[in-house]
Amino acid sequence: MTLKSQWILITGASSGFGAAAAVAFARSGANLILGARRIDRLEKVAQSCRDLGASAHSHSLDVASSQSVITFASWISKITPRVHVLINNAGGAHGLDTVATGKDSDWEAMVQSNFLGLLRVTRAILPLLSHHSGSSIVNIGSIAGHTAYEGGAVYCGVKSAERSVTQALRLELSGTGIRVCSLDPGMALSEFSSVRFKGDEIRASAVYQGVEPLTSEDIAETLVWMASRPAHVNIDELVIKPTDQAAIHKVYRRPVGG
Repeated sequence: MTLKSQWILITGASSGFGAAAAVAFARSGANLILGARRIDRLEKVAQSCRDLGASAHSHSLDVASSQSVITFASWISKITPRVHVLINNAGGAHGLDTVATGKDSDWEAMVQSNFLGLLRVTRAILPLLSHHSGSSIVNIGSIAGHTAYEGGAVYCGVKSAERSVTQALRLELSGTGIRVCSLDPGMALSEFSSVRFKGDEIRASAVYQGVEPLTSEDIAETLVWMASRPAHVNIDELVIKPTDQAAIHKVYRRPVGG
């Protein structure tokens, strides 16, 4: 299915998966609607899309705020009456504490962005999504939603919740023509670890030491592929991991300097 001239909405588009996806969809000939909190960085991504010949519009969006989401949706309706693809990408992990040592601020940030934010945006955009046209909602999940790990109770919990929301939406929207999908990455090189460890770049870089992780471009390419399947094809759930990661706990690491 061609994406040319279709309207693609991406949340959390100022960096990482979202920014790379914006550029990838721009190359496919799509129009872009981009939202994120860091508006300066977001506008640079939008300009990169325009440089590729795409129509790209950016607006501040904090998915943790209901009012921000409502304002964002109202702004979109002034640009286009229809959205064809919604990519719920905004989110992230905060901290790697156990339940016993966890902080309310970290827990609340993860629940607000990964879980409630996804619901808020989806609810606000559903009236704009085209029916019977092969339109799509693609939620960015994680292999953390499949297997828990120490220090990841809340992040694993919200990504498990993302899977449940995706599955419920799939049932609720049956017959509308709207496809509902989940893309669940494993270890990927982005700002994810920097955010999780609150800017501690030494600790963040250690996550990928000796490993060839996925890149944001790998995820972006996969998102374009999912959205461009024929209208009768729905990629319900796609798990993508680097070859070096056999499982969430099983990662091959090359010797340093080897």
